[in-house]
Amino acid sequence: MEQKKKLAFNIIKNEPEVHGSFGAGVLSLANVSPVIIDIEAGEAFIDMGAMHARSAVEKGIKFTPHREEVPNGKPYWLVWVTVDHKEDGPYYAGVTACEMTVDREARRGYKSLPEHVNRMDKSLKRHIIVEHMDERSKRVLATFLQNHNIEMWNRSSEELKQKLLENNG
Repeated sequence: MEQKKKLAFNIIKNEPEVHGSFGAGVLSLANVSPVIIDIEAGEAFIDMGAMHARSAVEKGIKFTPHREEVPNGKPYWLVWVTVDHKEDGPYYAGVTACEMTVDREARRGYKSLPEHVNRMDKSLKRHIIVEHMDERSKRVLATFLQNHNIEMWNRSSEELKQKLLENNG
């Protein structure tokens, strides 16, 4: 899937904070980006279409919440990556993964919509949930985040680095 330009993570806009007015304390989707990991190919890429279940992987697929209905599905991870700011700059604040399978030939796929929505919410709330990912995919994600912006990776929590790099020695 060739991209004409390199997609970047959404980084918090330089807007004044809202104090006490409507919308105060509301989490903004402007700070979250979906990263899709093709497990078999060992590749990761940003696809903003996933924000509305319209990524290149999801287009033309009818999804079911029943894994057994898609026995030949190709496995993917949809990873919600939230970026936040510290004094010294942006960092990967929330990273949560959800599974998804797609059978292009049958135009069917498996995903749990409630899980995808809840994991996006957890990412926005700065949680790191990647323990259920296979080790190779964790390495792919860690490498992708580092290559995308090493300074953001360096400013990220030790928890994120440990969870993505543990058992990868």
